[in-house]
Amino acid sequence: MPYVLRPAALADAPAVTGLLNEIDLIEIGRPETDLHTVEADLKHPETELERDSWLAFDGDRLVGYGLLWDESGGERVDIDHYVLPDRQEAGRLVLAAMESRALEKARENGAGRAVVHLHLNAAPTLDTELLRARGWSVVRRYHVLRRPLDRAGDRPPALPAGVRLRSCATEADRVRVHALYQSAFAEHFDFQPRGYEQWLHDVDAAGLDWSLVWIAGTDESGDAGFLLARDDREAMGWIRSIGVLREARGGGLAGLLLRHAFATFAARGRDTVGLGVDTSNATGAPGLYARHGMVLHYAVDTWEAVLR
Repeated sequence: MPYVLRPAALADAPAVTGLLNEIDLIEIGRPETDLHTVEADLKHPETELERDSWLAFDGDRLVGYGLLWDESGGERVDIDHYVLPDRQEAGRLVLAAMESRALEKARENGAGRAVVHLHLNAAPTLDTELLRARGWSVVRRYHVLRRPLDRAGDRPPALPAGVRLRSCATEADRVRVHALYQSAFAEHFDFQPRGYEQWLHDVDAAGLDWSLVWIAGTDESGDAGFLLARDDREAMGWIRSIGVLREARGGGLAGLLLRHAFATFAARGRDTVGLGVDTSNATGAPGLYARHGMVLHYAVDTWEAVLR
């Protein structure tokens, strides 16, 4: 019986979560996908589910899933792709549908081509020969790192003279974190500028505990760094973003923010914290994380295809 494709709906989130956790178990050894994360993805403001999502079924069984979104308003389009290892033809059908839609979307934006990015585990359930045969190649590698936490050992760091740290408590603080984020990441690979309301959607602001977002600064530089963490992942505490303005780097703010996050998660009873990092990051972030005891959990590759 041939595979059947249809668009996803928000009501499909539990089934998609189950599929992704089945794939997690194969790729990283344990399920780490939460329902609320899938729901947030399906509600992405740059995704029209009827045209930008795909579920692949073998009979009644969900075996593949794809999601497309466009944050650039131009040629850059992002996709997610998941398929069970013994259902590669379903994966090919979903991939072909996403490629066609990505090119259509880029042309709707007035671009002459689509530059499509896909993040996959370095040892994915998708056969990467299928990607290579269609012109895809790896352009970047990321590491997901993790670190054990200890309530006794991970204590809040003392603030050096002239350094201050505060929680993101007000709307003005949120606006400030957005501005810091846009500036600190502007030179990073694949950065897409985002307006304030867009960024709030990106960080799932409605479900975010803003007491786990901190702003760091000095008497000399003012607000110069931030850390945005989440405590709604079942697998571990999660540091979603940490950034320091270029002119303030090297002064210890990033390390201070990290240690503060470790202490906060440990005090909440968490035993592990994780984050993701671009292995080619030019700011020295991989070294910083290593010095703070973070080790490799798994690797993720960014695959790229240029479609015309």
